[in-house]
Amino acid sequence: MCCHIHVDCSDCCSLRNPILAVAALAFAGVVGLTFLVLGCALPMYGTWSPMFVIAFYILSPVPLLIARRFQEDMTGTNACIELALFITTGIVISAFALPVVLAHAGTIKHGACFLINTGSTIMFGTIIAYFYLHRDDDSGSWSQSLF
Repeated sequence: MCCHIHVDCSDCCSLRNPILAVAALAFAGVVGLTFLVLGCALPMYGTWSPMFVIAFYILSPVPLLIARRFQEDMTGTNACIELALFITTGIVISAFALPVVLAHAGTIKHGACFLINTGSTIMFGTIIAYFYLHRDDDSGSWSQSLF
């Protein structure tokens, strides 16, 4: 079922529709944060220390945003982009490793670790989807695509 009367649904029901894309990204972000909060707030887990993973969610796109700001030629790669990808990879791995280390140390339970890492998977997928959906913006500033 389409949201308009016309027969072709490719324009209004695809993720290229900006309103639908924003709604899908917002929903995915809410689902990811819900898993994170469940991993912290359920009575059987009861510790809020894994909430520090939010800092990794905030920091993960920063190196790529800075690198794309200083890149003039998008045809190849350079040391700035490689360093930004390396730092971003370290941040993402740290986001998954923090709950695993906390579970291994006995600070949180393994079920909480699973919920938090599931939320991290969804949140980083949302961040990647945001960069993918905004790759066509070529205003020459912060919104210039890296991928």
